[in-house]
Amino acid sequence: MNSETPQDDSFQQQPDFRDSEARSIENSTLGCEDTNSVSSEFTSHEATDPTTPTQRRILLPLILFAFTCLSTFWSGSVGLNGIVAFSSIGDFFDVFVTASWQDGLTYMAAVMGILLAHEMGHFLMTLRHRIPASLPFFIPMPLPPIGTMGAVIAMQGSKADRKQLFDIGIAGPIAGLVIAIPVLCVGIYLAKPDYSIFSQPLITNLLISVIRPDLTGKSLGMNPLLMAGWVGLLITGLNMLPISQLDGGHVAYALFRRKAHYLAHAFLFMAIAFVVYSGQTAWVLMLSLVVLMGINHPQTADDDVHMGAARKFLGYASLAIPILCFPPYPFKFD
Repeated sequence: MNSETPQDDSFQQQPDFRDSEARSIENSTLGCEDTNSVSSEFTSHEATDPTTPTQRRILLPLILFAFTCLSTFWSGSVGLNGIVAFSSIGDFFDVFVTASWQDGLTYMAAVMGILLAHEMGHFLMTLRHRIPASLPFFIPMPLPPIGTMGAVIAMQGSKADRKQLFDIGIAGPIAGLVIAIPVLCVGIYLAKPDYSIFSQPLITNLLISVIRPDLTGKSLGMNPLLMAGWVGLLITGLNMLPISQLDGGHVAYALFRRKAHYLAHAFLFMAIAFVVYSGQTAWVLMLSLVVLMGINHPQTADDDVHMGAARKFLGYASLAIPILCFPPYPFKFD
């Protein structure tokens, strides 16, 4: 998810502060993401080129990465039991002694691999197109069962033209899915029949019918790899929603230019209607953040650059990613 945030000091500021540029932060994670990872624009000022190693912050991204590894390790070790871990000293001790540290290590490696692939897809594409960008900032969340709120990358998106913006926006989701789908398939193969509160997206149900036809989405017991794949799909599905400056917003604007604003408003209307009808109030926070960031995507450095047939085909196909990967009801309690 992208959000308007105070100016990141990943770039050195210059005296000529310009309020006319738009700022955004791209989140690859958890749609609170994104967030699953999302290219964004920095406002305000001309900055020295952050692709120069001496100008890009390194220590803070490394510290956040380490803390996110710890929070995902903890979440994978304790699972849903970790929700009550901080209720009392006794509950914490009970959860601690029954934790599966091997499961935690497996989950941490898998989910961090998915998130890192997503963010590096964006980052490497910014390097290719020479668009100033920061290293990924991972966001730890010590509350199970997910253990992270994704990651963000700050970039000067106003320097990217239409084709460059498309490449940067689509690279993250594709890179993340390249890791998430195999992880998910192995998780499905190893799954045991059990009740699960996690609602499975369409692509998972399709894979279950091929890999484990003896199971269904409702009887698919979660394991560390399956949980990591589920998180990866959730992040990707959220980030590919065609609104604002999420990955999907970048792709939609590159495809339709200003007509993408109509798509963004239509999606927002449908999302609000869904929340009201279904009572899924968990999505209210994300919708509020999207509105605060701005529903419409800003112009690129050059909206008239030719996209090419291959990019357009990939872009149109990618619009199906939210339908395949995003579960509107993430948790179901029967």
